Parts: sequence; structure tokens; C-alpha cells
Amino acid sequence: MDEQQILQRMHALVDEEHHLRTRRSSAVLVAQPQHERLTDLEQMLDECWDLLRRRRALRDAGMNPDDAHAAPISHVEYYLHWWG
Repeated sequence: MDEQQILQRMHALVDEEHHLRTRRSSAVLVAQPQHERLTDLEQMLDECWDLLRRRRALRDAGMNPDDAHAAPISHVEYYLHWWG
């Protein structure tokens, strides 16, 4: 996935997340599947951010950004929690 594709994916995920959060904040009851979907969206966004940062770091170091690979979500969530 190149940067443009990552950013497009992130925009789509954010749009869906905003839609679900708006429904929740407007007193519409959020069913468990919707709550789980929000959790999934947050994790997918974290993965996208991680991949985007990895690509940019490689490019800034004069390396090929296409060599970047997404880390498993367990790693992403761990270091976001650890450093966040």
C-alpha cells in the first residue's frame, strides 16, 4: 500500500468512526456489534498510522518506503500504550 492508499483508507475509517460516534452521542443506543466495530476501527487506524510512519521513516532515511511492512496489531497497541 502506498501513502496515498493508506491516507484514503484512513479517511474512510475516520468517516465510519465519526458516523458511529455521532450515533452514540445523539442518544441512539449503540449495540454491542457497533461498539466492537468502533474498537476494530481504532485498531485499524493505529495500524495505518504505524505503516505510514514506517514508510516516511524509510523515505527520510533514503531507503525504499515500499519495504515498510505493517506490524501486528498486538505490537502496535503495545507500543502505543507504552509510549502514549
